[in-house]
Amino acid sequence: MAFESLTEKLSATFKRLRGKGRLSESDVKQAMREIKMALLEADVNFKVVKGFVDAVSQRAVGTDVMESLTPAQMIVKIVNEELTALMGGGESKLALSPAPPTVVMLVGLQGAGKTTNGAKLAGLMKQQGKRPLLCACDVYRPAAIQQLEVVGGQLGLPVFQMGQANPVDIAQAAVAHAKAHGNDMVFLDTAGRLHVDEQLMDELRAIKSAVQPTEVLLVVDAMIGQDAVTAAKAFDDALDLDGVMLTKLDGDARGGAALSIRAVTGKPIKFVGTGEKLDSIEVFHPDRMASRILGMGDVLSLIEKAEQALDAKQAAQQLERLRKNQFTLSDFYDQLTQLKRMGNLQDIASMLPGMGGKKLDLTVDERGLARTEAIIQSMTPYERENPSVLNSSRKKRIAAGSGTQVVDVNRLLKQFEGVQQLTRQFSNPRKSKGLLSRFKGMGLPF
Repeated sequence: MAFESLTEKLSATFKRLRGKGRLSESDVKQAMREIKMALLEADVNFKVVKGFVDAVSQRAVGTDVMESLTPAQMIVKIVNEELTALMGGGESKLALSPAPPTVVMLVGLQGAGKTTNGAKLAGLMKQQGKRPLLCACDVYRPAAIQQLEVVGGQLGLPVFQMGQANPVDIAQAAVAHAKAHGNDMVFLDTAGRLHVDEQLMDELRAIKSAVQPTEVLLVVDAMIGQDAVTAAKAFDDALDLDGVMLTKLDGDARGGAALSIRAVTGKPIKFVGTGEKLDSIEVFHPDRMASRILGMGDVLSLIEKAEQALDAKQAAQQLERLRKNQFTLSDFYDQLTQLKRMGNLQDIASMLPGMGGKKLDLTVDERGLARTEAIIQSMTPYERENPSVLNSSRKKRIAAGSGTQVVDVNRLLKQFEGVQQLTRQFSNPRKSKGLLSRFKGMGLPF
């Protein structure tokens, strides 16, 4: 995950500060040097680093900090506030046109994930009650139109395309189509290049002039580091961007782009792509990202993920069944699939306060979950509610129906028995210590 190395280095610096009862000016200067090196190694623009460290230093050597009973905590607070300000201060929302449709023009270099992440964004708007239309304006890249149609189909979104026609004509026709068919948002997937060139910019300027988009959103790959900032500045100079979407923030990106783009271009990061799945997109919250970078967690984003993945009514019913010790294989499967919808457990762990960027040794085993699903779905409703009736012949039938072996069925039943024991302990807090280690030793498919 991006920022992991930065989080570790900053956490180590703050730990050393907390080990001192009082801080001298030399202690603060040493800490600032360490923060400076950590930011530079995270590929943050050097001018941005200098301005950031100067701002923190000026506040950190003040009387209020040096004479504070908890000076280390005060410095962490200052760094947190300055990081938040560096990334924009607060959430920057997507502007909506007072006279629909809202036209969002997606621009960027090839390979940034513009087509897929543009569709993700449209899907996110659909979840919020909008009626988006995807428009294929990239007539140059092979299979670009087909790719947009595929991801649009997976998200249940209509796609407008006119083959290899002029991109300006396509954009204009898409907006007219949206007005005629009740689509209140249009997402224009424009062409990219391997590098910024004048021909590309001329075409993008022509599209912008023709349809007057509500938002021009740059999609940029966080993995390319400072090149992302350079690309953002070039596109901004040509098109006057309204915002940025960072993609591949779940990869090995050092995170410098996220900390540099706003400061260099003045344009806010509005969304971030956090994975390959079509729901792996988040609104960018500078304060929450700063909190994650400092290892302080991001409980609000974790709650939002849970609310999206979990069915409140179903969760209440399962809780009641847990209290009555009526936890069944159907409940077991439902909880595993809901957990899967929340995403990678390592990413979830990074949102927990106190994790400090550490990774849990837990990942979702997609194949194991698929086997679990197949086995449980091969059971009758009665068998799911009463697994004790599963004798040898029933197990053979279930294994044959699910394309697995009897040993797989037995393994699942053993895992389920272990979970049943744990659910009984959950109702008694005095007996619930060490549950995480128990889970990790049960061979569950995550």
